[in-house]
Amino acid sequence: MNLIRRGALVCSLLLVAGTAPAESGGSFDDDSFALFASMRTGTGDPVFWYTIGTVFSYPDGQALFRMDGIDTARRLPDGKDGTVHQASRKVFFYRDIETGEVLKSHQGRPVEPIAYPYQYITYALEEGNIVTYVEQGAGSRLQRIGPVENITLRRIGETAVFSAPLFLDFPMADGRRFEAFENYDFFIHPEDAGLTWPNQLSWVRYGDLPPFAGPGQGIIHLVSWRVDDYAALPQSMREVLESEAQLWMAPPEDLEEIRRLQRDE
Repeated sequence: MNLIRRGALVCSLLLVAGTAPAESGGSFDDDSFALFASMRTGTGDPVFWYTIGTVFSYPDGQALFRMDGIDTARRLPDGKDGTVHQASRKVFFYRDIETGEVLKSHQGRPVEPIAYPYQYITYALEEGNIVTYVEQGAGSRLQRIGPVENITLRRIGETAVFSAPLFLDFPMADGRRFEAFENYDFFIHPEDAGLTWPNQLSWVRYGDLPPFAGPGQGIIHLVSWRVDDYAALPQSMREVLESEAQLWMAPPEDLEEIRRLQRDE
């Protein structure tokens, strides 16, 4: 399958951007901004957010598909103004609800994963808010999104919870409107808690089902956790990456690679 040009807007998955920012309350300082940035991007070496979940039809709640995937990120050199720069790649596969096999077709329709060859994300701390800027796509489809201020911080004891609700509503090329709601809750547990994977995420989306599933509304619920070593990913994930999506085994190396991908049609 050709994933290189595949960049779906049907899922913004793992915090790309929104259109209607929620109030953040000016709750961030240098320490909480640094905590968020290091959680999301690591410190320079690649990090791997592994994701599993289920696609349900709405409102009947029938489990239609499994999903799994990876969002791999690398922290690029910080800006002189204190901005944090993230180079990412992400791919998410639909799997059979019973067997777990990666779907290539469904009811006679082709099934393609959601795949971004890159995303270039900048985080800034501005007046107590985390502000996000995103670049994605290539050539005439290059998009620059932002600034977006939609992240809030809550604390549960020693655990920090960063939440980002996204209210998506924008016109599509065929004249329809794309409307969906997504919510991200990142949980950062303290290092001395003794957890194997202290960086975690719960994600939910309400909107149209993927096109191959036919008309109707659906709910996607995913959970993710960060691992800092490719070999620590589940074997089933490594197998599909190595056989079908080798580009996604690591994030972009640097900004030069991202600029090259932006020029490619």
